[in-house]
Amino acid sequence: MRPEPSRASAGVLRFLPGIALSALVGGAAWTVARAEATLFGQAWIEGLVLAILIGAALRLVWTPSDVWLPGIRFSARTLLEIAVALLGATVSGAAVVALGPWMLLAIVAVVVLAIVGGFALGRAFGLPPAMALLVACGNAICGNSAIAAIAPVIDADGDDVAAAIGFTAVLGIAVVLLVPAVAALLGFDAVKTGALAGLTVYAVPQVLAAAAPAGALAIQTGAVVKLVRVLMLGPVCLVLALMKSNRPGATGPKRPSLHQMAPWFILVFLALMGLRSLGAIPEVLLPPIGTTVTVLTLIAMAALGLGVDPRAVMKAGPRVAATAALSALMIGVLALGAIAVLATL
Repeated sequence: MRPEPSRASAGVLRFLPGIALSALVGGAAWTVARAEATLFGQAWIEGLVLAILIGAALRLVWTPSDVWLPGIRFSARTLLEIAVALLGATVSGAAVVALGPWMLLAIVAVVVLAIVGGFALGRAFGLPPAMALLVACGNAICGNSAIAAIAPVIDADGDDVAAAIGFTAVLGIAVVLLVPAVAALLGFDAVKTGALAGLTVYAVPQVLAAAAPAGALAIQTGAVVKLVRVLMLGPVCLVLALMKSNRPGATGPKRPSLHQMAPWFILVFLALMGLRSLGAIPEVLLPPIGTTVTVLTLIAMAALGLGVDPRAVMKAGPRVAATAALSALMIGVLALGAIAVLATL
């Protein structure tokens, strides 16, 4: 009589189909990218971007069942977070210092202006204040993570949170695809491409895909710029909490958790970056770590494409869609303006 699998092993097994599918799509994307490089001398569409496109194309004609969804979600979230965490081992503290005070000031300015401008756009389109603020902060800082962290601070309605997250997830894919195209069109070098990705892409892990076509330096620059942008979430939450508590009749906002303001993979990224800066990570480990980051990100980007629901755009409503799209365009303009100004300093 064959023994029944334990609860733990059964829990692990349910992720395997979705992970395998994501790996298969990622492998197909890598193969196409290699074929491009062989035929044309370079991959015009990088493997990470292809993984998103192939996954999204498959999702348009096929809706994954419950057999596939756990692994797809695990790949799109957890594997991607692990990749970002490991990326910290390839970035030294010198990279942050190398950004210089003007770049740090530019990041803060872009975030603040994007929040204020996004909120104004939302109100102009008739969105309630809380909804307008959710969309603005999601675009300006780090997408869904920012929305989840800001929501309890401003007592946002659950439907508003769901609508903001639903559209941001779809729009975030578009931003990832547009950044390398815009950077190539403008003739940006690796540092400028990384800065553009770090200033505009919503989620930390997606910066890897947006910056990848420009090389490792672009990825590292984008990761550091995005990291500083994410760290703005804490001060923004604090300011909003103080503003809400000072309103007449306010009962006091709920505080976002440390996990919401500083996700575990950001903390691990910082820890590994610190160890790398201290020389505690042997150089011999860096190539395999880099390969692991690439493989995990490729699988995760495929899963991200497989998880995109085109119906989310329709569910969000035209006013939310217009606000989010114009806010994304605005932060792109702000980022390009900041890069242009920095180039003159």
